[in-house]
Amino acid sequence: MQKTHFYDCHIKANGKIIDFCGFALPINYGSQLKEHETVRQDCGMFDVSHMTITDIEGVDSKRFLRYILSNDVAKLDKYTTNKALYSAILNENAGIIDDLIVYKMPWGYRIISNSATYKKVSSWIELQAKNFKIKINNRKDLAILAIQGPNAITKVVKIKPQIANNLLNLKPFESIIDENWCYARTGYTGEDGLEVILPNKFAQQFWQQLIEIGVTPCGLGARDTLRLEAGLNLYGHDMDENTTPYSCNMNFVVDLLDNTRDFIGKNKYLGLKVMNNLFQVGLILEGNGILREGHDIIINNEPIGKITSGTFSPSLKKSIAIAQIKSKLENIKPTDKFFVNIRNHLEAVKLVKLPFVKHGKILHF
Repeated sequence: MQKTHFYDCHIKANGKIIDFCGFALPINYGSQLKEHETVRQDCGMFDVSHMTITDIEGVDSKRFLRYILSNDVAKLDKYTTNKALYSAILNENAGIIDDLIVYKMPWGYRIISNSATYKKVSSWIELQAKNFKIKINNRKDLAILAIQGPNAITKVVKIKPQIANNLLNLKPFESIIDENWCYARTGYTGEDGLEVILPNKFAQQFWQQLIEIGVTPCGLGARDTLRLEAGLNLYGHDMDENTTPYSCNMNFVVDLLDNTRDFIGKNKYLGLKVMNNLFQVGLILEGNGILREGHDIIINNEPIGKITSGTFSPSLKKSIAIAQIKSKLENIKPTDKFFVNIRNHLEAVKLVKLPFVKHGKILHF
């Protein structure tokens, strides 16, 4: 397993290490529940250095990204700040190769993509780049630490007072650069916070500074329950190369405003838009049990869809899930009763609009 530059910190904090996409990462540090609640109420930090950082620069960098990404990086030109954009890389059939965040940087663009898709995405980018004058740089020299929660930014300010005003004035999906560190107001928890990209040599020092001001280390387990409560997709579960943006509530990452822009998967996407018959919803289990990926959703003894991610929600104190069904929520009648097949028993579920929790507020009961 590969070790991030925070590995020794995980061991010192008694992290329970597992193999995650070939990386040695903590699933928790003793209590996944406490870590989850800390992020919702205060501040926690996650080592996400397994994510792939790819820098793209050169005269064709914008033209290249307008071609391979579903969202349009040209929208970033109107901002004077280092703005970020959530997007997807689609294949020719409009299936999602990966979801990612692209940052406009002073020298070009930076992409943060999933570790599980590293080989696939890297090969795809290199293949498509052949006709463009760009330079691709995989930044193995950088680490990423996500500091998340309602008190995240104010706590980082204590360590970085020299950029306090910049950090406090950051808007969502904006970033600032300071001495080769990048501070982005982004995250994967449904809470406010920062994702800090920093040189590997400073990783352990920064971690220790955060520990000393009371920031709690959090593992992969809490990260998953937090993102699921926030209704955020997990690649390989809620979406993959056989999933179109229409089927996983990601229409907003496909920009069609510029009719002259061609991007990979565009024509197929426009065709599928008319015939799409899968829609993403949230589920809340009415009784006991745990909703899991692959469980069938039943109405009138007929399957209508499947769960793509499921867990027990520490915030709702109930089991919740993200699912794909063959009907829009607005087409469902109040009298319709839905069930999930759990170990050959039909358990009642309520269908809701995602997310379940937003900025600490529970939206469904």
